[in-house]
Amino acid sequence: MTQPSLITDEMRSYIGRESEPVTVEVDKTACRMFARAVGYTDPVFYDEEEAKRRGYRSIPAPPGFLGHPVYNPARPQRADYLPPFQTGLRRVLNGGTDIEYFDDICAGDVLTMTRKLVDLQEREGRLGKMLIMVNEMTYRRGDQVVAKVRGTLIQY
Repeated sequence: MTQPSLITDEMRSYIGRESEPVTVEVDKTACRMFARAVGYTDPVFYDEEEAKRRGYRSIPAPPGFLGHPVYNPARPQRADYLPPFQTGLRRVLNGGTDIEYFDDICAGDVLTMTRKLVDLQEREGRLGKMLIMVNEMTYRRGDQVVAKVRGTLIQY
């Protein structure tokens, strides 16, 4: 007897649907903290004068850092990496993240991020059924796309 699929029609209906925009701020302190946390030692990530000398508007966002969502307690938001639906699966694993940059992102930038589910698959693993979701987040400064993040989320 075959078990029913984890993927429902409701889940499939989210494929390709773009989320509401989330405002993301990039600030100097966060850039410096991220650079320090991952071990970047290049002064361009710490010294604004050095960054400007190298042609940046301000301290550049280190690779992998795209700012922080602006928190508004009047409008709490779900984390942008979670699916917009319930799956019944308890464990979550990052299955990989790819970032494509189209322009420099620097301290002082205010970006708008939207997310959409681009793929949904079910697989069988050692611990049972897994749901593999591929999301694409698009970061814009005004009308200009500055980065796209493609992330795989595995729930099991």
